Amino acid sequence: MKIFLKINLASALLVFAASLTTNVLHAQNNSVKMTNPLLQKSTLQYQAPPFNLIKDKDFKPAFEYGLGVHEKEVMAIANNPANPTFKNTVLALEISGVDLKRATGVFYNLTGSNTNPVLQALQAEYAPIFSAHSDETYLNSKLYKRFKAIDLTTLKGEDKKLTTYYLQEFELAGANLSEGDKDKMKKINEELASLGTLFGNKLLTARKNGAIIFANAADLDGLSANDLAAAKAKATEAGHAGQYLIGLQNTTQQPLLQSLTNRVTREKIFKSSWTRAQKNDDGDTREVLEKMAKLRLQKANLMGKKNFAEWKLQDQMAQTPERAMNLLAKIAGPAVAKAKVEAKEIQDLIDGQNGGFKLEPWDWNFYSEQVRKAKYDLDQSQVKPYFELTTVLEKGVFFAAEKMYGITFKQRKDLPVYHPDVVAYEVFDNDGKSMAIYYLDFYTRDNKNGGAWMSNFVDQSHYLNQKPVIVNVYNFAKPVNDNPSLISFDDVTTMFHEFGHTLHGLFANQNYISLSGTAVPRDFVEFPSQINEHAALDPEVLKNYAIHYKTKEVIPQELIDKIKKAETFNKGYDVTELLAASTLDMNWHSVENEANFKPTLVFEDEALKKYGLLVNEVPTRYHTPYFAHIWSGGYSAGYYAYTWSKTLDYNVYDWMKANGGLTRKNSERFRKYILSVGNSVDLNEAFKQFIGHDMEIEPYLRNAGLSDK
Repeated sequence: MKIFLKINLASALLVFAASLTTNVLHAQNNSVKMTNPLLQKSTLQYQAPPFNLIKDKDFKPAFEYGLGVHEKEVMAIANNPANPTFKNTVLALEISGVDLKRATGVFYNLTGSNTNPVLQALQAEYAPIFSAHSDETYLNSKLYKRFKAIDLTTLKGEDKKLTTYYLQEFELAGANLSEGDKDKMKKINEELASLGTLFGNKLLTARKNGAIIFANAADLDGLSANDLAAAKAKATEAGHAGQYLIGLQNTTQQPLLQSLTNRVTREKIFKSSWTRAQKNDDGDTREVLEKMAKLRLQKANLMGKKNFAEWKLQDQMAQTPERAMNLLAKIAGPAVAKAKVEAKEIQDLIDGQNGGFKLEPWDWNFYSEQVRKAKYDLDQSQVKPYFELTTVLEKGVFFAAEKMYGITFKQRKDLPVYHPDVVAYEVFDNDGKSMAIYYLDFYTRDNKNGGAWMSNFVDQSHYLNQKPVIVNVYNFAKPVNDNPSLISFDDVTTMFHEFGHTLHGLFANQNYISLSGTAVPRDFVEFPSQINEHAALDPEVLKNYAIHYKTKEVIPQELIDKIKKAETFNKGYDVTELLAASTLDMNWHSVENEANFKPTLVFEDEALKKYGLLVNEVPTRYHTPYFAHIWSGGYSAGYYAYTWSKTLDYNVYDWMKANGGLTRKNSERFRKYILSVGNSVDLNEAFKQFIGHDMEIEPYLRNAGLSDK
């Protein structure tokens, strides 16, 4: 009896202690939730992030709390004794994890645009944790069985689409695998997540280390006074007062190469760009990416696919790597042929000037500008003064959006931002009703990823009563000494392009986040942004924003005619460098046997040579070691998407030209069938509904100047 009492007393004490622990943890969790701005629904308009309150130290506890809550939510759905229904299973999963989504949404936007060592360390720490958490959801047999048990014939509209979307997500993740293979998949995913983060951090280091210091301004002859001043300011900031620092953009070719007269300087900058991530230092990415390529193949094999591309393209418009490569191959021949004609024109110019050297990649942009001037009487230095950044934004990008869709913008200086360079606007629909908050982050920084992109801080959802909060991030050179921020016409096109993504997000009209706005296949997502590029050259739009920063004169018609006449200039080069990158991506992810992988640089050369894209004068847009899109940016086996989307774009652009151009009527039709549907419908059908036929290749070749037709 005494023993019995002791046992019960001990049990009671354990229960009491556990209760105390639970209460303490509950109190701690409540304290974290009540004091952490990432765990609170923002009180700012449309739940815009309270950047003035968010500190680096807030992320880790927010992640821990969010992971714990979401795990419980997922288990509750999986273990629900009630028969599975759309509401208690599909919808329950869709609206779960609110705190985690809010915290990670802010976090990953900041790690891309404004990172620091603390955020980088957290990113490395949590990449495998988040991967494992995702696997715990999508490899959960009980949860998958509940989804499989739902009768799709009882559903319609977005409810049905959302259910089929999740079923595909489960199956792509490996829900049908054996338990043993699921364990293997989890390990692969965790390692890939860690390696992807490591690649990104190494590449940021490589980009920073690749910056070049020049002691004398004479080495940089040809640069504008503004560019020189910016280079001098960057050198001073880096501890090299009195010298000049030229940083690297994420692409192979560097924008300043078209202006620099000193060939030795051009070669130095180009080679620093090309070799940035292959120097056997802390920025060398080759070992990391080679591991990733092998792990991705292992992942595909586990799923019963012969290569990673076959697995990855199942939910894309192309559906198979063969269809994607077929499109690339059909364009590659005409593109390379055109590039060779362009190369000969440049070589003839060099020879005519008694240059005494063979055209190299670092010469192309410098001499092609001279060819452009000779053929079209168009000098980029004449054009640039008409493109002041803020004027391009407000009187160009915004003006076009109002002309085409009736939307308007109002700057919001009262909203907190994550960096002093960031500006915010409120967006109003054509009926005058407020519809979104929109941020822009224009200037390059050492702690910002290269390139330009659009992202959401808050996703649109009717069910959650959420309106979009969107950001566009760029890497333009920041002006110094009160100089104007002048950009090239290529940069202007980039602004219209990224705002095309923003339009896709602004016009989202879905119930559920997973189907909302830009949550579409990779080979469709670039299509709306590419259509919006055409607005940059619309006569009414161009004359509204192309205003000389000094004289305030509108760009003369003569110059407009030259720009339009030269629209297909250098297209052989542009398309070839893009196709080379796309082909590299598809080759890395089409390997069917690990033994066929070779050292990075060897593999790249052989892949490009195989498809006739190893053209010395036209290097790939992204060299494998710094091809962030495919190793850490979500475009693995998907970089072909830019070409696929561009083909969709040219098909629709031809239709628009035949029907009056970028009119309000045509734009509203585009909004109805393309911009507003998200992933809630069959996108191949949506495209056909808009244009009346399937995608054709001829419009691409014709519009890019690669066809005689």
